[in-house]
Amino acid sequence: MKNVHLVEHSLIKHSLTYLRDKNTGIVNFRQHAAIISQIMIMEATRDLPVNEKPIETPLTATMGYSIQESLVFVPVLRAGISMLFPVKDFLPWAPVGFIGLERDELTAVAHEYYQKFPQSLKEKRVIVLDPMLATGGSLVDTISALENKFAKTICVVCIVAAPEGIKLLNQKYPDVQIYTAAIDSHLNDRKYIVPGLGDFGDRYFGT
Repeated sequence: MKNVHLVEHSLIKHSLTYLRDKNTGIVNFRQHAAIISQIMIMEATRDLPVNEKPIETPLTATMGYSIQESLVFVPVLRAGISMLFPVKDFLPWAPVGFIGLERDELTAVAHEYYQKFPQSLKEKRVIVLDPMLATGGSLVDTISALENKFAKTICVVCIVAAPEGIKLLNQKYPDVQIYTAAIDSHLNDRKYIVPGLGDFGDRYFGT
């Protein structure tokens, strides 16, 4: 698997256990989804460019750094918005685009019902947020829509991925980096990730 970053961290293992457990209630599910999302986004932004910035400490002058404001986040609605909430705590300036994709439960094919992106994506690093990379169809559609808006640097951040989805993304967009907290076994006949954690959006939003 190409360009796949499996992020390993003790906190991820701990929180992912809560997300997988069918007995986890909505409060704990949201809490642990936020923990994993923050770690994943920090990993995906590890190499963001910075500018030197002279500052004064209480003792002396020194050199600090400021992040170049070159990010755009694109959560895939609706589940992706859950990963956006933690971003505001440490990257509050980042603009946000949205794409709405709804999966047909019979065919597992997603159709787009909403799209709104910031202007000038060409010089930005676009981070697509989607907790579950299952078939990969929704993310292929999202990346295609972003490229139509001239986005050049795109990466995907998810929580759980299936090999089938990773394979499709590698085939369609071999340069797109994928960050995930877990690579699970396979998709079942309903195209759900196994062992997975069920329907992320339903469990997060209580629907």
